[in-house]
Amino acid sequence: MSAALLALPGQEALAGTLRAALDVPALTLATRDFPDGETYLRIEGEVKGKAIAVLCTLHEPNPRFLPLAFIADALRDLGAVSVGLVAPYLAYMRQDARFMPGEAITSSSFARLVSRQFDWLATVDPHLHRWHALSDIYTIPAVALQAAPLLAEWVRVNVEHPVIVGPDEESEQWVSGVAAAAGCGYLVLKKQRRGDRDVTVSGLSKHDWSDRTPVLVDDIISSGQTMGQAVAQCRSAGSAPAVCVGVHGIFAPEALAALQQAGAARIVTTNSIAHPSNAIDLSPLLAGAVRRFWQGVGHPPILPR
Repeated sequence: MSAALLALPGQEALAGTLRAALDVPALTLATRDFPDGETYLRIEGEVKGKAIAVLCTLHEPNPRFLPLAFIADALRDLGAVSVGLVAPYLAYMRQDARFMPGEAITSSSFARLVSRQFDWLATVDPHLHRWHALSDIYTIPAVALQAAPLLAEWVRVNVEHPVIVGPDEESEQWVSGVAAAAGCGYLVLKKQRRGDRDVTVSGLSKHDWSDRTPVLVDDIISSGQTMGQAVAQCRSAGSAPAVCVGVHGIFAPEALAALQQAGAARIVTTNSIAHPSNAIDLSPLLAGAVRRFWQGVGHPPILPR
């Protein structure tokens, strides 16, 4: 099957490694904003008869999604046989229930919007909590890839005498898998959250793994409050300076500086969101999923709309 990759602006590094892994040409996207704020888009390159994968991480979904929907429509109008979305970070997964009267369940709403525009979805470690699988809310074939083996390999190669540290009880199953793949032990802390930026972490004593380098692992580094508290806990317990590893580095303002000030020896993320901390490449993982969609392996066939 003839195929191509189109990447939205800001993801050039991941787009380059993913395109190379897939061994497909890149489509060029020309875009600019009109004075009234509307978006101009032009897709440069041959589209007709091709399966197209669109790379767009969604950590800032509101300004990204409308151009993304326009691109999907344009690709179909230009004759693409299928249009899939590679979203290494998938937004709007947190609000998965109505906690207060009148609240929008935005995870369901966003899933409907994406499902109308694309034929398939590949993402990495989405925030699945009350939803057990993407298929609970997405009506297109969708795969949630796991970065844990890549994180474990990075730890195994780059950290001497590690112990994997999880931020809360919910992380135990995930953290234990990273530790097993890295060939080391793990422990899990207790987290109490009172608000978006009010978090306390406890559960590490001075006799816990004092001869090991703590590697704090989490799926998302956003405000940095949880990891910062955990770094401080490790420091108080007399451990070696902690290494922080996250799948998705959102990094709210001052989050990176807060982790550094707390005493983190190194802060590492995957390239799901472009950031100077990127050190773990997701392209082999993503490329495998895209190939399976294009080949129809393990998924319903992708039919032209």
